[in-house]
Amino acid sequence: MKKLVAILLALVLVVSVAACAAPAATTDTTAAEQPASGNPVVKIGIYEPASGDNGAGGKQETLGIEYANSVSPTVEINGTTYDVQLVKVDNESSNDKAASAASTLVSAGVAVVLGSYGSGVSIAASPTFEAAGIPAIGITCTNPQVTEGNKHYFRICFLDPFQGTVLANYAFSTLGVKTAYCLSKLGDDYSGGLVNYFVKAFEALGGTCVQDTFPDGNSDFTSYINNAKNSGAQVFFSPVSTEAAQLIIDQAESQALGMPILAGDTWDSNVILQAAKGKSVDVTVTTFYPEGANAEFDAGFKAWVNADATQLANNGGDDTVAAVTAMGYDAYFFALEAMKKAASVDPAAIMTALWSTTYEGVSGPIALDQVNGDAIRNTAYVKHANTETGAWDALPPVTIG
Repeated sequence: MKKLVAILLALVLVVSVAACAAPAATTDTTAAEQPASGNPVVKIGIYEPASGDNGAGGKQETLGIEYANSVSPTVEINGTTYDVQLVKVDNESSNDKAASAASTLVSAGVAVVLGSYGSGVSIAASPTFEAAGIPAIGITCTNPQVTEGNKHYFRICFLDPFQGTVLANYAFSTLGVKTAYCLSKLGDDYSGGLVNYFVKAFEALGGTCVQDTFPDGNSDFTSYINNAKNSGAQVFFSPVSTEAAQLIIDQAESQALGMPILAGDTWDSNVILQAAKGKSVDVTVTTFYPEGANAEFDAGFKAWVNADATQLANNGGDDTVAAVTAMGYDAYFFALEAMKKAASVDPAAIMTALWSTTYEGVSGPIALDQVNGDAIRNTAYVKHANTETGAWDALPPVTIG
């Protein structure tokens, strides 16, 4: 009897340990494995951060994909109607977690992957998708290295060489400044890359740049703000995560920075607007889409996001339309168009079809170059944070080429 009890206790312990083991990546699906419709299923992977430095932006990009799926939950391919199932993983904004999160999508049998918000995690996951033969579509990951030298990672947004040039020209020509303080996160592909392209363009115009970096996990930007003030700079350029951006805004106010702040697409968030409201800060950003550019999309998204408390919370607590949301929406439909063109849900066929797929998105027409599979885009939208209303004021868009 004692032996039997011991065996049973051992079995309970094994089951308990297995139940408590943490998964390699947080996974979620937004549709059942066997849909009630009886239609076959095609799976689209959502490779995005829901936590970490870029969690806020990742959630808003994911909302765009989810809203698109609510608008068009099926796709007809070669005469067959498929239910589109979204499979989500949280890459935690971590390059170290990227391969594990990507492997989860591979194991789930996705036909194509969308994401990620954040260039570093996109670059880190790329070999996993390549080895599995699964195409990935970058939505707002702007560093050139995401698509360079491979044939499986595509992209629907503009790139950092372009964005850096737009920001440098804005600082030098529109603001009329000659010295820029440039702050990036040490080891971060996105902020470091964008600062590099800004510096090249700004110095080519005749300006001077003072560069600085902060380590991972830093929360005190006082010394960096003082460095900027003491450097003789007339503009503070820091295209970092929304998490760091909020801290910079708070401390720019408390330390009386006294110069305009410029940033890239990561700062285009209602999180930034909320941080800047009521403060004596001057924030301007470049981005992919301005709210108001497509009234039908904006109204539909606002109604959808307001209908669910979780969705509203993931959008930062209000119904502001972030550019990354519009881009996520477009990425979903671009993927469906590729499936239709391929006349197949086979990843290899979709990968081939993506090169010649085109789509008229809410963010503008999408077509890819034949070198790296990057979107052919030459316009950036410029927004200024209105610290009284807590909204973005649209400035004239910038087109180059």
